[in-house]
Formats: sequence, C-alpha cells, structure tokens
Amino acid sequence: MKNAIMANGLKRSLAQIRYVSPVLPGTASGLVASVYAQAEQDFGMVAPPVAMHSPNPDALAGSWAMLRETLIVTGQADRAEKEVVAAGVSVANTCPYCIAVHTAAAHGVDSSLDVDAITSGNLSSPLLKEISGWAKASGQRGSIQPPPPGNFAELAGVAVTFQYLNRMVTIFLPDSPLPPMTPKAIGGWVMSMLASAMTSSAAEPGASLANLPEAELPPEFSWAAGDARIATALAGAAAAIDRAAAQVVTAPVRELVTSTLSSWDGVAPGPSKSWVDDAVAGLEPAQRPAGRLALLTALAPHQVVKADVTGFKSATKAGDDAVIGLTAWASMAAARTVGSWLLEHAPDSAGQP
Repeated sequence: MKNAIMANGLKRSLAQIRYVSPVLPGTASGLVASVYAQAEQDFGMVAPPVAMHSPNPDALAGSWAMLRETLIVTGQADRAEKEVVAAGVSVANTCPYCIAVHTAAAHGVDSSLDVDAITSGNLSSPLLKEISGWAKASGQRGSIQPPPPGNFAELAGVAVTFQYLNRMVTIFLPDSPLPPMTPKAIGGWVMSMLASAMTSSAAEPGASLANLPEAELPPEFSWAAGDARIATALAGAAAAIDRAAAQVVTAPVRELVTSTLSSWDGVAPGPSKSWVDDAVAGLEPAQRPAGRLALLTALAPHQVVKADVTGFKSATKAGDDAVIGLTAWASMAAARTVGSWLLEHAPDSAGQP
C-alpha cells in the first residue's frame, strides 16, 4: 500500500516539472538509465529535482553526482549536519521546495530536530546552530562566517550543491514537493514517507563518479582537495555541466555571465527585471534570449517565467536539452562563484580559517 502511494505520488510530482519534459522512469536508456537506477537505490526514488535534468544526460549525471556524493553518501559529517546545510542554503535562497524536503529529511534522521527550528536556525544543538548560520550566510560574500567544525569539504560541498540545485528547482518546480491536491491532513505523513525513503539507504561512496568525465579540480573548489571523493565529484560535475552546455552557451553569453558574477555579492537584483534588459543590451539581438535566461538563472531564478524559456527556445530553435544545458551551466557558474568565496574562509591544513 505504502509503495503504491509513493509510486502514484511520484508520477504526479514528475508531472509538475515545468518548461521541459523529463524522461520517465521505465523508459530511460544509457546514461539516464544509469543515473535513475542509482537514484532509485540510494534516494528511494527518481525525485523531480533529479528527473528535471534528464533531457540533458550530462547535466543529469553532473547534478546527481554532486547531490549523491556530498549529501547522501555517509562521510565524516553526519546526515543531520548535511541536511541542516541543505536547508540553511535553501532558506537563504528562498527555495520553498528544497526547504520542505530537507527540513523533513533532517527531522527524519534526527527526530529531535524541529522543522520550524531548522528553518529559523534556532537549534538547540550549538554545533547545528553554528552550521545553520554558516550555511545561510555562505551565499553572500560579505556575510560569510568562520567555517564550522568538521569536514569542511563535505559541508562546503553540500552548500555549493544547493546553490546549484536551488536555482534549478526554483525555475523548473513548484513551491511544494507534495503532489497537487494532496489533502492538508496527510501532507505531513507524505513528507515523512519521502524523508524516510531519502535517508534510509547506505549509499556506496563514489559509485556515481564513473558517470563523470575525468577533470582537474577547479581552483574555486580547491578547499575540497583533501577529500578525494568530494573533489572528484565536484571536478567531474563541473566538467559534465560544461559539456552539457558546450553547444548552447556562446562565448559572448559566457563572457557576460562570468563578468557579471565577478562583481556580484550574492544579493539578487530586482525587484524589476530592468537590470537584465540593460545587461543583455550589448549582445547581438539573436543572443539576447540566451543571455537573458542565463543571467536570470544565475542571479535571480525566481524572476524566470515561461516567456524567458520559450523566448530562448524560439530564438535558438533549441529543445529541452538546450534549456537544461544553459540553465545548468548558469546555475553552476553561480555555485562556482560561491565556492570561490568559501575558499577565502576555508580552514588551512591545520584546521585554522
């Protein structure tokens, strides 16, 4: 009965993915099938934040490896600590979907963790409170706090992963992970089931790395060098996502996004969208839709609307694979920028900031 409810709920949840059509479980092949099999085994399901990447297999493999190796695999940091990081970053980025999922997961691995306390950061554990505060501040360059105790590579890896995922989820998924029309009376029970499925497996370390290209660790992630698995996952994911966008992100668009991020402080522009109109004005008209969607994704994903996606598709004759390639690249560009800020505060080999 429980499995039937989960299967039906998952089917309805995948139908909530916006702007692109995911590969459905049971119809996947090749790299997509490999990632889906791992997700079902290690995460309990092919969750929408994973499945939404499936039109672009390289982006799927990269995003899954980051999520799996930083959050799901057991390392020196325990799962509660890592879920608190995931929730804290998601709160700072105002990603209701990820907040709901990862506060529930944190409560699922440690029932003493109250969901409201996780969201507010007012946790009774001094360590988790410190971790939460650090995670929430990690995406604002001028507000980053001293690193919390523990394996910095693991905690920073989770933070970077959710800087990436929050952007993609904000664009392609609704505010709630619950299937449409879920009665309020059973919403908590459904979230508990999801949390149990997400946190019950013992994932084999490094199993996702075979799906990634070999790559050198980007300098902005050099704080991960002391943890080979995390370093390999981040390097390979960055390379996979670059490959996913190779035919989509033109040099002028790439230069516009990277130059804009170089002076960004983590604060979303707005509230109007005039900033992005001004920013793309220097591009050739045919490239402005791509530049617009990429900049919105990196800096203000909550401002992306259907017209931004359809405008990009129309201007470039692109399909869903290109939409995911472009937005994944822009999300990763923002995450890599945050990674460079974390490097400025990372502990040295003696554990000192």
